[in-house]
Amino acid sequence: MSDAAIADIADVTPDATKAAIETEVRQIGKRARAAARALALAPAETKRRALDRAAELIRARAEDIAAANEKDMEFGRAKGLNDALLDRLKLTPERIEGIAAGVAATAALPDPVGRVLAEWDRPNGLHIERVATPLGVIGVIYESRPNVTADAGALCLKSGNAAILRGGSESLNSSAALVSCLADALEESGLSRDAVQMIPTRDRAAVGALLRLSEHVDVIVPRGGKSLIERVQTEARMPVFAHLEGLCHLYIHAAADPEKAAAIALNAKMRRVGICGAAETLLIDKAVAETLLPRIASSLSEAGCELRGDAAARRIVPAMAEAVEQDWFTEYLAPILSVRVVDGIDQAVAHVNHYGSHHTEAIVTEDQAAADRFLAECDSAIVMHNASTQFADGGEFGMGAEIGISTGRMHARGPVGAEQLCSFKYRVRGTGQTRP
Repeated sequence: MSDAAIADIADVTPDATKAAIETEVRQIGKRARAAARALALAPAETKRRALDRAAELIRARAEDIAAANEKDMEFGRAKGLNDALLDRLKLTPERIEGIAAGVAATAALPDPVGRVLAEWDRPNGLHIERVATPLGVIGVIYESRPNVTADAGALCLKSGNAAILRGGSESLNSSAALVSCLADALEESGLSRDAVQMIPTRDRAAVGALLRLSEHVDVIVPRGGKSLIERVQTEARMPVFAHLEGLCHLYIHAAADPEKAAAIALNAKMRRVGICGAAETLLIDKAVAETLLPRIASSLSEAGCELRGDAAARRIVPAMAEAVEQDWFTEYLAPILSVRVVDGIDQAVAHVNHYGSHHTEAIVTEDQAAADRFLAECDSAIVMHNASTQFADGGEFGMGAEIGISTGRMHARGPVGAEQLCSFKYRVRGTGQTRP
C-alpha cells in the first residue's frame, strides 16, 4: 500500500472514514483473492526463491526498518504503553536479524502444498488420494508485535495462501516496512505483490470490515489480547483459528530435580515476560515447597518478579503479596507470577484445567509416570516435561515460524505453521468405473 493511500484513509472526514475503510478493505480482499488463485499453483521453487529474497531485503533494509520502528516506539510511548508492551513492539538489530532468519527458515521448509496425506485403493479399482491444498486467503489480526507481520506473510506465502494483515496500531510503520520487503520479493520472483497486503490504517473500523469480508477471506487468525479474540470470535463471518490468552502453568512435582526446577522456573517466567509462552502461575507440590520454594522465590525476586501467593506459599515466603481469585485467571504479560502450593498431581491438573487457557503447561519431575499423567491429563495445546514454557513457539518446534498458537480443537492446535495453513482435497483416479 502506498503512502498516498495511507494518507487518503487517515485524512478523510470522520463521517466518511468508515465508508472509506470499508471500500479500501474490500479492494484489498479482491486483489488478495486473485493473487491466491495464482499462488496456489506456484511451483515450490518459485515460492522458496521469493522467501529467500524477502530475507535478503529485510537484512539489506535493516536501518530503514529500525527507523520505522522508532516512529512506532514514539507512538507507543505517547500512547502510554507499559514496558512489556513496548518490549514486544521494539525491533533491535538482533530481532530484525531474527525476523530475516525466520523468513529464510520458512523458505527452507518442505513445501506443504501437494503433499499426499493418505492414499488407498478400493475393491472397484478406484485409487483415492487425500492431498494438501492452500486454504485461500487468510486474514491475520494481531497486536503490537511487528515480527508477526513477517512470520504471517512468510508462512502464508509458503503454504500458497494470500495474506491480509491487520497489525496493531502501534506497529503500523514497522509492519509497512516489512510488508514492502515481502511484496517486492514476490514481484521480483514473478508472483503477485498482492499476495501479501496490509490494511494501512490505525482505525479500529478496519477490523470490523475485515471480519465481514467472507466473500474474499477464508479464515481469520487473531493474535492478541482477550478482548480482541472475543471480538473476532463474535463478529467473524468466516472460520477462526482461535488464539486465547497464554495463561501458562509450571508445576514443580514432588520428584523434581531442584537444579532443573530453579532454572526452568526463572526462565519460564523471566526470559521474556511479554510473550504468550511466559509462565503466569507456578504450582509447587507441598512435599517440596518448604525446601524448594524459598530458593525459587529468591531467584525470581532478584530478577525483578513480583510474587503473589496463596496462604500456604506465603507461610513459606512471607514477603509474597497475597494472591486473590482473579490472579489465577490473569495473563500478566509482566514480571508478576502467582504461586500456589498443591497437594499432589491431581490438584495440579485440576487447577490447570480449571484456570488455564489451554495454551502451554509444563511439569518438572524425574518421575516418568507422573510426567506421563500430567501430559495426558492437562487439556492444553502444548504440554511439556522438564522444559521451559518459553519453548512454546513454532520456530523452536522446527516449523520455521508460526502464525500463532491455536488453543482451539478444530483443524489446527498448538503452533500454526505452514502445514497447518493447508486444507485438503480428494483426488480420485479411475479406469472407466461407473457406480451400479
